[in-house]
Amino acid sequence: MNLTTIIGYMAAFGTTISFLPQAVKTIRTRDTSGISLTMYTFFTIGTLLWLIYGVLSTQWPVAVANAITFVFASTIMVYKIKYK
Repeated sequence: MNLTTIIGYMAAFGTTISFLPQAVKTIRTRDTSGISLTMYTFFTIGTLLWLIYGVLSTQWPVAVANAITFVFASTIMVYKIKYK
């Protein structure tokens, strides 16, 4: 594994893990009042597109990070819709 790939995975880890506290808090409290549904919709679609891009271009740090972030963002968005 080369340095660029290692840096990519480190960056992916940092940005992806940042969603975990919000996802956990949202699941525990079901409080989504401070979250914009429009923003999360666009963000989740963007994350899915980055995931597809990463897979198609075989840029695995991009694909892996966005796959995980997509799960977190989708979870938060579902809770936002379900618990308005």
